[in-house]
Amino acid sequence: MGAILLVGSSGQLGLELQKQLKDKNFEYITLDLPKFDITELDLVIEKITNEKLDIIINCAAYTDVDGCENNKETAFKVNALGAKNLAIAAEKIGAKLVHVSTDYIFNGQGEKPYKEYEHSSPQTVYGKSKLLGEKYVEQFSSKFFIFRTAWLYGDGNNFVRTMLRLAEENEELNVVNDQIGSPTSTVDLAKTIIDLMETEHYGLYHATCEGQCSWYDFAKKIFEIKNIDIKVSPVSSDEFKRAAERPKYSVLDNYMLKLIDKNNFRYWEESLEEYLEME
Repeated sequence: MGAILLVGSSGQLGLELQKQLKDKNFEYITLDLPKFDITELDLVIEKITNEKLDIIINCAAYTDVDGCENNKETAFKVNALGAKNLAIAAEKIGAKLVHVSTDYIFNGQGEKPYKEYEHSSPQTVYGKSKLLGEKYVEQFSSKFFIFRTAWLYGDGNNFVRTMLRLAEENEELNVVNDQIGSPTSTVDLAKTIIDLMETEHYGLYHATCEGQCSWYDFAKKIFEIKNIDIKVSPVSSDEFKRAAERPKYSVLDNYMLKLIDKNNFRYWEESLEEYLEME
């Protein structure tokens, strides 16, 4: 197999993918800003056609959900046009394209886990830009894997590390209890991506850890595992005014992974325990 290109290699998922690719002795290269701007089509085509690549993994995204509301052009350039440019370049050289997407493509008003075929109706600029990115990947690449994930944590800034830091600074914390999702470890997601990218199981997949909880439940579990004695109070989202509205319910069902017998995601509590052993 030829080399793998990892775009967005310094984010949480990118760092975990590097680790697992190394462990499996895969040959990979990384291209990121400032040398590699995925919003510039000519540059993307030039850089990618100069490399002997079999797989391109796109972890690059503008993920500041509130920032996207105030910087709509940037959000669509990175999350939509960036994905399109990589798809065009991948197709040009016959490479597979792995693209990472989000639960924000749904409206967050459901009551049961979303399957891949269900209607998407994003409510935020971030969600809309990511959905358009998905559509471009489907349109311009013939060998693609799209992975929708949510509530991701790994090596970098994330909810788990924020809670641990706040617990050192406070005796009491208020955490939102009316947003439900599935905390997902980058370890599990990276493993699934690597498992699938070597196959021809192309298509759209939901890819989160099993089970569901609120941010409040998530925080309580973090402190329980770490034996941290702190008072945590449940509050509503209304107490935290944000530029972008958060989905109330964004649990994803890894339905298509289950159908091809590739759903290796653990329950969120198990993955979290492993993560916290290292923290």
